[in-house]
Amino acid sequence: MSRIGKLPIDLPSGVTVTQDGGVVTVKGKNGELKSKFSDKITIAQEGEQLVLTRENDQKESKALHGLTRALLANMVKGVSEGFQKNLEIVGVGYRVQLQGQKLVFGLGFSHPVEVEPPAGITFEVPSPNSVIVKGIDKQAVGQCAANIRSLRPPEPYKGKGIKYEGEYIRRKVGKTGM
Repeated sequence: MSRIGKLPIDLPSGVTVTQDGGVVTVKGKNGELKSKFSDKITIAQEGEQLVLTRENDQKESKALHGLTRALLANMVKGVSEGFQKNLEIVGVGYRVQLQGQKLVFGLGFSHPVEVEPPAGITFEVPSPNSVIVKGIDKQAVGQCAANIRSLRPPEPYKGKGIKYEGEYIRRKVGKTGM
């Protein structure tokens, strides 16, 4: 039995789960998420919990069991609490501003870099050196944060660039003068 797949998912108050064929809809205070799951996994609601079972012990069913449970748990957490990624901007002259909904970065290029938020994503700029990416879809939040980080990834010599909060940058020794 899958150790992750057999764990029940607790439903917070205000979260409803409905199934229509293979499509599962999760509604909560932050919004609504829909996803299609394999018919090899059965999703049943027992009181305030969701329980997932698989129909057989084939390799594919075993793999889908834990995956489906993890994706469904992320949907429940997203509509109830939401997800966020914190990014830090390190470097002299590197900064970010929020203009309306979009971010405007000064990253040492000859031009400012603008980033529009995808659907369902919001940005916060608590200081000129940090950005918070928020949303209800964990995959969309992570992808948006990764796209922002890819504008100027941290370099190993001085550590300048955009990095995740708490990310460790492995530093290299630079040239030494003679």
